[in-house]
Amino acid sequence: MNILDKIVTDFNQIPKESLVRLLKISDEVNLKKGAFLTKCKDIPNDFYIIKKGVVRSYYLNESGKEFTRSFFRSSQAVGALKSLITSKPSELYYECLTDCEVYRVNYKEFMKLTKEDIHLSNLYSRVLEYVYQSFSSKIYDLSVLSSTERYKKLRRNIPSI
Repeated sequence: MNILDKIVTDFNQIPKESLVRLLKISDEVNLKKGAFLTKCKDIPNDFYIIKKGVVRSYYLNESGKEFTRSFFRSSQAVGALKSLITSKPSELYYECLTDCEVYRVNYKEFMKLTKEDIHLSNLYSRVLEYVYQSFSSKIYDLSVLSSTERYKKLRRNIPSI
């Protein structure tokens, strides 16, 4: 079972035919540490599924100070979701913190598939549920945990960081 099979299976059991359709609109890309998946003010076309590596999203203010929003690791989908949905420029940077192997998926092609294939539509729903739960957890952590506790949690979740 390849990593994309595993990722899809983790979210939802889908038939092989649906997976083949997804693979047809995906390509595997190797990115070096420091490469950007999306830069602020870009309007992205793609989202990514991380096969190997760590990516972070961050905001850069007018004085050049970086504010990290999230970290993404193997088996996670990453991309400027708000920008993909609205077709408006990204407010964030998405940068590889390590060399990364990713699957690049064209968002519009994926959305077309979700209208044709109930299994991929259900997968998309599960991904959105996961994103919602992740953001809810992040809001809770920011509200309740100290910076030290958040750092310890990050180290538990991504020991290699």
